[in-house]
Amino acid sequence: MKLMHLSDLHLGKRVNGFSMLEEQRFILEQILQLVHAEQPQGVLLAGDLFDKPTPPAEAVSLLDDFLAGLSHLGCTIFAISGNHDSPERIAYGGRLLRHSGVHMSPVYGGSISPITLEDDLGPVDFYLLPFLKPAYLRSVMPETEIHSCQEAVEKALEGLPVDPRRRNVLVAHQFVVGAQVLEQEELLIGGSDGVDAALFRDFDYVALGHLHGPQSVGRDTLRYCGTPLKYSFAEASHHKSVTLVELDAKGQVTLNLLPLTPQHDLREIRGTYDQVMDRSAYTQQNRFDYLHITLTDEEDVPDAIGRLRTVYPNLMKLDYDNRRTRETGELLPEDALEHQSPLELFGDFYRMQNNKELDDAQLAYLNGLTKEIWEEGV
Repeated sequence: MKLMHLSDLHLGKRVNGFSMLEEQRFILEQILQLVHAEQPQGVLLAGDLFDKPTPPAEAVSLLDDFLAGLSHLGCTIFAISGNHDSPERIAYGGRLLRHSGVHMSPVYGGSISPITLEDDLGPVDFYLLPFLKPAYLRSVMPETEIHSCQEAVEKALEGLPVDPRRRNVLVAHQFVVGAQVLEQEELLIGGSDGVDAALFRDFDYVALGHLHGPQSVGRDTLRYCGTPLKYSFAEASHHKSVTLVELDAKGQVTLNLLPLTPQHDLREIRGTYDQVMDRSAYTQQNRFDYLHITLTDEEDVPDAIGRLRTVYPNLMKLDYDNRRTRETGELLPEDALEHQSPLELFGDFYRMQNNKELDDAQLAYLNGLTKEIWEEGV
């Protein structure tokens, strides 16, 4: 059985103020072409279909077009909600969609039933595990003590009717301990939301979402496929792809990566203003790519961002690397914000307002409040 693994579409996302909707439309069309060429029996969408719990109408329409296109190609679709999604919105219409071969994860209610497909070698059972955190389990199991994502996922999995003699596939959206994370992902992940890879030992393939970098964790078949597009400059060196999974007899799984080529890349370039603006520099590459430009001039260039955008209209970020910035450690405001945790941001605000640092009691209170908000929020 051939399956295609996707995740973290983040439809409706804006990167540094730039809408990614047309880029997303382009890459989803490319994925549909790959589906047409490869003819997988199933497509696994491992969460974060949208970038926000309340996505813009254009993003909803784009997902509708994509699901319709997959269904038209004869695929069975298995989709779950991620931490950026509203579980209720992803589940809406699920019982009707099921008749078209589109299986959307319901809001977690304490149990998960498998969806079974057949091939020449027999049945394959698919389990859809939407993003879980302690608050979700406590709402359906109030008598159970759940304090971490590890405990939440463990509790959700222990009740599954997994038959070890059959081939089993899990679609999940969690952070598995040991995976490599990007700097901006570390701020979101923290310590209490990690889960152990050993929890997934009963599954022949685990289609993971949540992390943007493609990678396997612990074993080849416990895999993050990564995002189809680059959504931050921390991903500038990534090579985006979808993962093609082939299930043969029990325990025999083959993976292949199908590369994706964006309409406009997200890149970083550096040099002096004159070097970056030299015609030979921008005629050899796509000047409409999304760019982070680092200027190495010792003196600031007047209206540099405006002048650079006459050649590079999709310039997203501009900074300097010179003697002054190296000595002072100076960062542009957007860089500083990107690398600070919520607690550090609040600490900066408090310092500006009160001309003193937070004390230990205040820090302890804020740490507890941050954790409580994360657990209870969507």
